Amino acid sequence: MRDVRFAMSIRPRLRIVGVVILAAWIGFAALFGLLKPIKNGCTMTYMYPTYIPISVTDDTTPGRYGLYLYHEGWRKIDFKEHLKKLSGVPVLFIPGNAGSYKQVRSVAAESDRAFQGGPFERTFYQEASLFREGGADTEFVDYDLPSQYSNRLDWFAVDLEGEHSAMDGRILEEHTEYVVYAIHRILDQYKESHDTREREGAAASSNLPHNVILVGHSMGGFVARAAAVHPRLRKSAVQTIITLSSPHQSPPLALQPSLGHYFAQVNREWKKGYEVQTSPGGSYVSDPLLSGVIVVSISGGYNDYQVRSKLESLDGIVPSSHGFMISSTSMKNVWLSMEHQAILWCNQLVVQVSHTLLSLVDSKTNQPFSDTDKRLWVLARMLQSALAQSFNGMTPMEVSHELPMLASKGSTCSLDWRDDALDRDLYIQTSTVTILAMDGRRRWLDIDLLGSNGKNHFIFVTNLAPCSGVRLHLWPEKEKSNSNLPVCERIVEVTSKMVLIPAGPAPKQSEPGSQTEQAPPSAVLKLGPEDMRGFRFLTISVAPREAVSGKPPVAVSMAVGQFFNPGNGAVEVSSQSMLLSTYWAKEIFLKEDHPLAYNLSFATSLGLLPTTLSLKTAGCGIKTFGLPDGETGDLDKDKLCKLRCFPPVALAWDSASGLHVFANLCSETIVIDSSPALWSSQSSEKTTVMLLVDPHCSYTASVHVSAPAISSRFVLLYGPQIVGISFAVVMFALMRQANQWDNKLSVPPLLSAVEYNLEMPSPFLLLAILPLISSLFYSFLMAQPIPPLTSFTVVSLICYLLANAFISVLTFVSKFAFQASALVHTTVKSRCQALERNYSLAFLHWFSILSSSFVCLKAIRILKLNTKIVMTLVAVTLVSFVHPALGLFVLLASHALCCHNSMCCIVTSSRRKESVDQKNEAERKTRHPSSREDPVSGDLSEKSFVETQADIFNHRHGLLILHLLAALMFVPSLAAWFQRIGTGQSFPWFADSALCVGVIFHGILNSRPESSILRSFPFLSGHQLRPHHIYLLAGYYCFFSGLELAPYKVFYAIASLGYISLTLKISQVNKNDLRFRTKSRIHRN
Repeated sequence: MRDVRFAMSIRPRLRIVGVVILAAWIGFAALFGLLKPIKNGCTMTYMYPTYIPISVTDDTTPGRYGLYLYHEGWRKIDFKEHLKKLSGVPVLFIPGNAGSYKQVRSVAAESDRAFQGGPFERTFYQEASLFREGGADTEFVDYDLPSQYSNRLDWFAVDLEGEHSAMDGRILEEHTEYVVYAIHRILDQYKESHDTREREGAAASSNLPHNVILVGHSMGGFVARAAAVHPRLRKSAVQTIITLSSPHQSPPLALQPSLGHYFAQVNREWKKGYEVQTSPGGSYVSDPLLSGVIVVSISGGYNDYQVRSKLESLDGIVPSSHGFMISSTSMKNVWLSMEHQAILWCNQLVVQVSHTLLSLVDSKTNQPFSDTDKRLWVLARMLQSALAQSFNGMTPMEVSHELPMLASKGSTCSLDWRDDALDRDLYIQTSTVTILAMDGRRRWLDIDLLGSNGKNHFIFVTNLAPCSGVRLHLWPEKEKSNSNLPVCERIVEVTSKMVLIPAGPAPKQSEPGSQTEQAPPSAVLKLGPEDMRGFRFLTISVAPREAVSGKPPVAVSMAVGQFFNPGNGAVEVSSQSMLLSTYWAKEIFLKEDHPLAYNLSFATSLGLLPTTLSLKTAGCGIKTFGLPDGETGDLDKDKLCKLRCFPPVALAWDSASGLHVFANLCSETIVIDSSPALWSSQSSEKTTVMLLVDPHCSYTASVHVSAPAISSRFVLLYGPQIVGISFAVVMFALMRQANQWDNKLSVPPLLSAVEYNLEMPSPFLLLAILPLISSLFYSFLMAQPIPPLTSFTVVSLICYLLANAFISVLTFVSKFAFQASALVHTTVKSRCQALERNYSLAFLHWFSILSSSFVCLKAIRILKLNTKIVMTLVAVTLVSFVHPALGLFVLLASHALCCHNSMCCIVTSSRRKESVDQKNEAERKTRHPSSREDPVSGDLSEKSFVETQADIFNHRHGLLILHLLAALMFVPSLAAWFQRIGTGQSFPWFADSALCVGVIFHGILNSRPESSILRSFPFLSGHQLRPHHIYLLAGYYCFFSGLELAPYKVFYAIASLGYISLTLKISQVNKNDLRFRTKSRIHRN
């Protein structure tokens, strides 16, 4: 029986120890993964910056902010003369959280170089955008690619003093107001410069800018959108916004309520801004207010730890006809993922952005295009890659049979080859065709013959330049055609449908005249059965190249095409295999003559489980070297295979973050910046990675999942969810305490309450599973997308366990601190009392008398008798007029003092009881062993007193942990507030103050278990709503806030408890029931 009781007592502790070990393992692994250096492949940008201050003409603007004009060049210039010549296109850079106006230097310097150097080479503009995601019809946009740029960009930057705008909603609002002023000041400066040139008789441009292009980094991107809907902004002053790693859906640090409110308010204004203005009767009044505004959001990809791509999405805010989001991993000429700050100086990206902005300038007006469709078309053409659109979901691309009608519009190659330029034709009899040199031949592939047996898909990869190096055509069969047009006019060229992929570094010759390794592919074309329907032949024409010194060219040119069956090249990797690969790598063998396009389907998204994929060449059809043993020298099979097979390429697609390309794949961690398993997630639970591998070679593929990579991704994606659920865990623990008290039992310690909530099946199912089922049911009722069931449930339960572990550690540490402080306090106090009995220490006696007289003062006695009132007034004053965190710290001090006093009483009583027990034991030994003493009359009262103090401590300790979490939510805002001390403070937001006042009322009016005001809740339908019911509902709401990634909403639940308590207290006062009566017990025997 004793063993059973011991097992039952130790089992809850084992649950707590288990979840704490799990949390510690994930935490340390995540820390290791986050601190691991990142190689992003970016090159540095160099510049010679000069910052010209712009004078302030409005006295109402904050004096701590500033506006600067950037100038590139090492020579010293006259600022006034430079401002007189101002005639370019105004672009305003807005720095982000703790950012500097000097961060504009990289993109501004590259813009100046791009203007002087001119547009990209013509080959850059040959890639066709095969798809558009909805939006305006841009097929008929009249736009000529520029041969030179017509006007330069004038880069301005606002100096926001490096303030932490991501931590406080008030700062974010003030930044928005100053950006609005800066936009007006920039436009006025152009007019002043224009008027000055006219007065001096100098040549003046006739076209003044009427709008400013906004480029914002991080929180600066959101400030740019907030400024565009500001009521004081001039009409059409902002028409183009480019954001770099900027959150749009919600703040990345969603802890402060006012910050979440401001995001929601701005997003509501943007949704209304794209609605047609109508009268109350429903008649048309005007076009949408934001009908001329284009927004492009550029994300940094999976290496951006601070802002995830999900937050940077414009879905539900900006329609696809007026903007889009693109990841740097799928951007033309970039193809890299980068850190949050690296996106400002990464040369590949800033060069692309610079050319994109210069391409927006109309050569007729020297200002950006006023036509919205034309601006959107230019932005999409310059930034989006056809590869990302062609392989969206790894679906085959569509080739329109109307291409001959569009030939004159540039859909075919502009470079014509002479018929006599090609050598004799080759007729391919195998499903795989390989080109190793520019031999000037045309290869014929019979679609019906080679595309039989299910091999009705065709893929072609090459490192030859489309049009100038290789061309592909679809030929119809004359006898089966119903058209009267000649065959030559019914030929469809699909060369322009080839899309570029990032190629790795070109191989080098090991020695002069030797053969090099195969070059990586730089273009790909994929055709499906619906694309080749109605055609009989596919031809691949390779341009000729003359031999050097009578010798054939080295094998650096490559092209491989293949008819294949997608089902033959598909491998499923289950979730169990991915998890087991953490310890045992999963190997996959690709035999020779395998499909060129190989699909690896991972059952769990690689955004959650990043996978290291390694490819090692196992063979390439070479069984022997043809050399006797011992004469092979340094040759080996791997080197020979590199001479024959092209380097593999991996393509991973995600609907949220776009395409991720991994060129020259040898051993690479494949990760996508998706956000799976979230309540609002629309990402697929699976991830498909397409491998482009040479069919002539065999490979050994190894799949390995790294524990640090998993942990770091988990913490980055679900950190806000863990924060919100942590509040729910404390609410559930308070529910357990209240329920025990209502059942005439002692208040259990907070750690015991957390242990009980993890017990299976009843509490765990009620507190963890039921909220998940309710959230899915709510999504079904509201016709919202339902997340993947398996991953959503597993991830949410892991977050719940981690939240319990965090609260358990916090509870244990805080209780240990109280026990240690109480032990020190009581020890010092007993020593001081012993010393006071020694009359030789007169000083201590005098100090004791002085302290007693001070305590007896009337003012001190009044404060001591009205501690709650004084503390409430101080806390509410700080919350309302200084900062909410300071008021919450006062509440925490009250909780801590009460817990300390209770713990001191417990320690003192325990010591006194031990002393009495020892005395009684000594007296019993001196008497006759058979004599029995009556128990001391004070023992029961002492025991009851200890239990009462334990109840008070446990109850107040639970409130302390809850309000400590609430105070920690405002610590980032408090840090930003300290930074602004002495620069003109403003009052806190009303929403923050009101919610924190409610938190204070909850702590004051429910400070003791026997006098909790929530126990006087009125009867509803004959049943009284008890405190544990209220805490249960509040815990569910906190749980939902965590699932919504909006932990700041937990303040609604806590403040509601506070204002309900205040309402009940006022109702009692009105009934003249000044003394709260409950069936509680103070001293229980």
